[in-house]
Amino acid sequence: MSARVASGLWLSEGVSKTFMQFFDFYTLIFVAIAVFFFLRLRGVLGKRTGQERRPYDPYADKPKTGQKSSNDNVINLPKRSDGQDDTQKQIDEEVDPKTVALNKLIAPVLAVDPDFDPKEFVAGARVAYEMIVTAYAAGNRTQLKPLLSSEVYDGFEEAIAERESRSEAVDFTFVGIEKARIVGAEGDETELRLTIRFVSELISATRNQAGDVIDGSSSKVTEVTDIWTFARDPRERDPNWRLVATEAAD
Repeated sequence: MSARVASGLWLSEGVSKTFMQFFDFYTLIFVAIAVFFFLRLRGVLGKRTGQERRPYDPYADKPKTGQKSSNDNVINLPKRSDGQDDTQKQIDEEVDPKTVALNKLIAPVLAVDPDFDPKEFVAGARVAYEMIVTAYAAGNRTQLKPLLSSEVYDGFEEAIAERESRSEAVDFTFVGIEKARIVGAEGDETELRLTIRFVSELISATRNQAGDVIDGSSSKVTEVTDIWTFARDPRERDPNWRLVATEAAD
């Protein structure tokens, strides 16, 4: 073999050797990086810390805020943030679950649902009352429907439809609830019913198509007393109460 050929062969072998060394070196780096990230991902995704969110169960009862029990005896509605402390103070004064009179009054409900909390029920009913009268004034059927029994909803819907047929609109401002007191209770294994007497203040004016006030006042605060009955089926998983009867106080 000539020196030139030998030299060329040596160069070829040298280049191949250098290439293989280069390839092996970077291959090892990439493999090491891949193993590192695999172990990191496995360490993160494969461990349970005890803080994982449970799978969503649409049929599970929603617990009340600050309580461990899954029972919920309030109308499940959003709460007002303004004046909440004053409202709670008023509820505390009006609803004392330690009084003999109240316990005797709600005894039929407690017999079926021993976890029933009258304070939380009244708090939820106050919110429901405001939402219902406001939605009725606005003709908001979507908001009304889940809060009312089918019979009460039909009556509200008919009144709204008649108002719309006359091209009338209602200017409405809810001022507040002065009093909300449980005045009646019934209960058995098929239905729980609670009646509340509401004394509220509101501003309401009905306008015709031309915009003239034909009923009420757009500036005068009026005191209104309503007696509403809420009910729910204790056999159902749904803990929400619905309005099943309304009447105006004499």
